[in-house]
Amino acid sequence: MKPLVSILIPAITPKLGSTTRSNPRLRKPGNARKLSSWTMAPRTRRPRWCGDLPRKKSRSCPRTTRAFGAVNNAYRLCQGDYIQELDADDLLAQDKIERQLAALREGDSKRILLSSPWASFYHRTSHARFVPNSLWQDLSPVEWLLRKMSENLHMQNATWLVSRELTEEAGPWDTRLDYDQDGEYFCRVLLASEGTRFVPEARVFYRLSDSNRISYIGNSDKKKNSLVRSMRLHVQYIRSLEDSERVRKACLNYLHTWYENFYPDRPDIIAELQSLAAELQGRLEEPRLRWKYAWMKPILGWKAAKWAQRMLPETKASLLKRWDKACLSSKLARQAVKCYGRHPMGLG
Repeated sequence: MKPLVSILIPAITPKLGSTTRSNPRLRKPGNARKLSSWTMAPRTRRPRWCGDLPRKKSRSCPRTTRAFGAVNNAYRLCQGDYIQELDADDLLAQDKIERQLAALREGDSKRILLSSPWASFYHRTSHARFVPNSLWQDLSPVEWLLRKMSENLHMQNATWLVSRELTEEAGPWDTRLDYDQDGEYFCRVLLASEGTRFVPEARVFYRLSDSNRISYIGNSDKKKNSLVRSMRLHVQYIRSLEDSERVRKACLNYLHTWYENFYPDRPDIIAELQSLAAELQGRLEEPRLRWKYAWMKPILGWKAAKWAQRMLPETKASLLKRWDKACLSSKLARQAVKCYGRHPMGLG
């Protein structure tokens, strides 16, 4: 019997029906958070509903539910043997799930965690570039976490295809976290797994968002508090698998990578991280600014240089996104003129 796959797509739906993330109404707490759950059979490439699931395509969660509370609701509703989590603005290749399931061999454990390549884009997927890293291969849980923490790598959420056994063993997403909820959750999934199986033919396209995205820290103290909690849990998880010199070194490198987000504004977190580094037989040094911004420090001070290091790349990314959208709009307009003999907006 072919396994069923549930595709979970959490989204925020405002009262007036628009689903555009740029709509300011989306950020109001009074708007209901909704989720969709499809169950599909592999190789049909057409979603179908499980007979015992509600026929509605979405359900409203309580209005106090946070984003990953909606994900937990979707997990409770779905009935698939495998679960695919997908952000509403990201894309899966049409055969992504099919190829991952085909990579499973007869007799394989349900605790094999399937992964795939991913590439980022703004509006045009044709410009997405798949850049391999050391996580793009079959790895044991400890080796995967070691490389993630020592090399500052990650896998986009939608790359994973997770068996029901693994999701039940890992438990729900931690709704107390405001940042790195996905990193902490899939850390637990890895701990419950027997290792990853990388399927190079399966592909995921991750849409880059503006600075109002969940994964942007900025000056948010809530997100900084969540990040340091997630960091502590990462260290705890990997040391539960192996407590060796190479693991401690990877943990110290991981702490140092994220240290600049707290320096010098949060002395409480700085002291907490220094204490954790001491447990790992190390010490965190003052973060170094990238060479493009280091010259600003003696002239403008640390805070101004740090601000420039954070905001100037965001400004550049915003301009590139606008340019990419304009290029896509121009391409679609040319195609419309070619097909229908007129501009879709009545121009020309």
